Amino acid sequence: MSERFESIVIGAGMMGAAAAKYLARQSHGVALIGPGEPADTAGHSGVFASHYDEARITRTIDANENWARLAHRSIARYADIATESGISFYEEAGCLIVGPEPHGPDCYIADVKSAAERLAVKTQTLDDAQLGPEFPYFSFEQGSEGVFEQANAGYVNPRRLVKAQGVLAHQAGARLIEETVASVREQATGVEVATFEGQTYLADRVLVAAGGFSIAAGLLPRRLDLQVFARTVALFEIAEAEAGDYAGMPSLISAPSVPTDHIYLLPPVRYPDGRLYLKIGGDPDDLVLQDEAAVRAWFHSGGRESTRLHLKRIAEGLVPSLKGIEPHMAACVTSFTPNNYPAIGYASERIAVLAGGCGQAAKSSDEIGRLGAEMLLRGHIEGNDYSADFTPQFL
Repeated sequence: MSERFESIVIGAGMMGAAAAKYLARQSHGVALIGPGEPADTAGHSGVFASHYDEARITRTIDANENWARLAHRSIARYADIATESGISFYEEAGCLIVGPEPHGPDCYIADVKSAAERLAVKTQTLDDAQLGPEFPYFSFEQGSEGVFEQANAGYVNPRRLVKAQGVLAHQAGARLIEETVASVREQATGVEVATFEGQTYLADRVLVAAGGFSIAAGLLPRRLDLQVFARTVALFEIAEAEAGDYAGMPSLISAPSVPTDHIYLLPPVRYPDGRLYLKIGGDPDDLVLQDEAAVRAWFHSGGRESTRLHLKRIAEGLVPSLKGIEPHMAACVTSFTPNNYPAIGYASERIAVLAGGCGQAAKSSDEIGRLGAEMLLRGHIEGNDYSADFTPQFL
């Protein structure tokens, strides 16, 4: 007979693992189903996850107050997650956002400061003359202004954050199943979840939190309105002898006057191969991945050479010390909903969805996961003080 649960979460990534933790803390019979990271990426034929990485920017400062609030609430729980799981995942390096001085139609920096003020987040504003001496690693275009958040900002290790959330979900009673879901079928008595490993599980309700793979046929009763974009990151190897030159470097979001040159950048971080890499991301255009097969193929591709060269040019301008270092590239994906907020809600009577990180979910995944658990258990989000509409849209 198939094993039965009250709730099954499909997708053991950052949002799914967090949702499973909150579900297990509030109910019984919870399972989290998702494959582990493949040891051999090149030969892997299954699904991938964008959290197979060592660093993602975390910060509260944001031009959008809802995203700032999602981040603010998640960051406030980092210490408890680390302590309770025994897994550290957060580095408080600070985060700097730089853009043109606010004037005319360009109000990005003004919006960032306004959102920070409404959430009582302590920041420092720096003009052109202050940016250089304060952050000597960087070189910004003339007429720039920066907003620096020193405390409760920096970067998280997504691999370790997912591991920590999984530990806490297990501690709360959830069953962790390292398998890949092939299909989800709603029946009169519940939901049947079948895996490629040949197993079948039953549940009263299911939460699909499969990231970009949420568009896969057979997971949801209706296709979610979710665009999945191919993304390329460039990684510059930093020699051990030069690591000290980058000491104190914060995470950076640069939004200069040329929109296609908007990027994010992380300070040197040690990767599993033992080497230090400075990572930069920010595709100049969007490559849409239409289906699951395209998503799998993209991860195997390793990224776009044109984007690698684009990021190399920007990185060398922002961080002059990188000149002469040839970066390598890696592929990941981002998924966007029509209104640029996570999609959290039911697709049918028993099957709900939690998807759409919109390029900002890593730092906020604990709060987004909590909202997903609330929705699955109660059919709505209690005490919702977000102005955002998280209602999923379907095609």
